[in-house]
Amino acid sequence: MSFTKAALGLLVFMMVLLRSGVLVAAPVPVRFVEGAVHGFLALRTLDGVLMAPGELIEVVRGREVESRMVFHFKDKSVLDETVVFTQQRVLTMQSYRLVQRGPVFTEDVEISLERASGKYRVKTKAHKDGKEAVLEGTLELPPDVYNGLALTIVKNLPKGASETVHYVAFTPTPRLIQLELVPAGEDKVLVGELKKTAIHYAFKPRLGSWLKLFTTLLGRMPPDSHAWVVTDEVPTFVRFEGPFYTKGPIWRIEVTSPRWPGQPDTEPRAGAGTAQTVARRVRR
Repeated sequence: MSFTKAALGLLVFMMVLLRSGVLVAAPVPVRFVEGAVHGFLALRTLDGVLMAPGELIEVVRGREVESRMVFHFKDKSVLDETVVFTQQRVLTMQSYRLVQRGPVFTEDVEISLERASGKYRVKTKAHKDGKEAVLEGTLELPPDVYNGLALTIVKNLPKGASETVHYVAFTPTPRLIQLELVPAGEDKVLVGELKKTAIHYAFKPRLGSWLKLFTTLLGRMPPDSHAWVVTDEVPTFVRFEGPFYTKGPIWRIEVTSPRWPGQPDTEPRAGAGTAQTVARRVRR
């Protein structure tokens, strides 16, 4: 038997093991109910350069919550992510949509995923030659698939607790991946001049040994992402750092606030480090 056939056989075996994990996956209990939200965000490089202003809008429609996060770049690129979920005792993703369009990305991508049917659709368009490709099919989704909901999950974890869930990674072929959400310490942040403590969470993809080998060979090994949540009585997100597409750079999402025309721009410039308008890291 050739190495290629053996390797492919092992990869198929690992995918069967991943599917068998569907039987034991458990959804995350709701500790804090989501409601109507309209927040303002900033997408930056790790050096503090503003890439795009953004908004987070959550609307409750009956038993479902629609959460949409959208960023508009200066070059007319758009990052638009929408997730619909329910929160009756446990968090359950119902549908997921992602649009990445414009020159800031390596290609244009439109992704849709439906829980009820398991149907997915991925449409890509290459910037180099304009070639389009469409992938469609169905997946067996475990109850703890949480595309677009990682920040909501960590807000619902008890202090010091970790959790392992699933998400569908589109590369563009969809792959069901385990994601470990683990506390990684605490940081002091400022809200104005008010000191708060933010819990730092690391999001660690768990690929399995053989699947990890193949993704390494393909150059598509996803790095860890990071989020910071201020808990107090009611938790709130203040920062996220991670890649937004395959082989993409690490970008940062931070909370920001409106300013009036003529008001000095206090947003951080390149090289400003970790300073931010609403929440910024300080020495412990």
